Amino acid sequence: MEKFQKYCLSVLLVILYNHIPAQINCNAVEGENCKKACEIYNSASDYQGFRESQEEFDKGLELCPGFDQIYSEKAVPYLKRGDFASWMLLMNKAVALNPTRHLGYRGWCRYQFLRDYQGAIQDIEELEKHFPKGYLGYSANGDYELHIAKALCYSALNQKQKAVEIIEKQLKDPQHNVGLYDHYQLGVTYFELGNYDKALENFEKQSKVYDYAENIYFKSKVSKIRNKDYLDLKKLALKTYDEGKSMKDGYTHHFNKVYRKQIEEL
Repeated sequence: MEKFQKYCLSVLLVILYNHIPAQINCNAVEGENCKKACEIYNSASDYQGFRESQEEFDKGLELCPGFDQIYSEKAVPYLKRGDFASWMLLMNKAVALNPTRHLGYRGWCRYQFLRDYQGAIQDIEELEKHFPKGYLGYSANGDYELHIAKALCYSALNQKQKAVEIIEKQLKDPQHNVGLYDHYQLGVTYFELGNYDKALENFEKQSKVYDYAENIYFKSKVSKIRNKDYLDLKKLALKTYDEGKSMKDGYTHHFNKVYRKQIEEL
């Protein structure tokens, strides 16, 4: 429970950081025009998504065309509305101006919203060149450190063994904060490779961090494959699902998400 509480606190901080536009200290910005653009950014970010906000961002870019955060913030409403082409045009400009700040975010969104797994891998691996010693930051929703996100992309591209190697390496890193879904995703990948011992080992580790319906469901699948009693686990998975303890995301569906009907049909 203590591990889960610590994880929840760290994720909450990440989510707050990623979903509340950071106010910039405009006094630290060089150039009078860019200072004014900074002030516009700080003000317009408070009413993101409204036409007036987008118009203010345009004024800021006229004053300071190299202000990368304005491009990124101006892109967000297009992403939320599903206009991915417009979002990408703006994010590409932000990345070109400041790759270390925006590559991870663009890569995650390519994974989460566009299912552009190859593009996401390219962005994350490019970010690794800037931070070769390890930590890359988290996904925008706070669920995954970006190395783990890259592994999910490889898994989605059916490169399961490569995904396993990336996650295993990351979990061995003493600096890595084990995420809410890390062991589950590794367990599912081992399951898909037919390595049920390693799969179950990770599902059990996941249970110690935080147990939810999907994890219990896969434990029951392992038991069924091994001709062991799995019905109690199936019932527990259904009960846990009905209690609301399942994988959730405010915008999209989780990779390896399981639904109640799948559990019922086991």
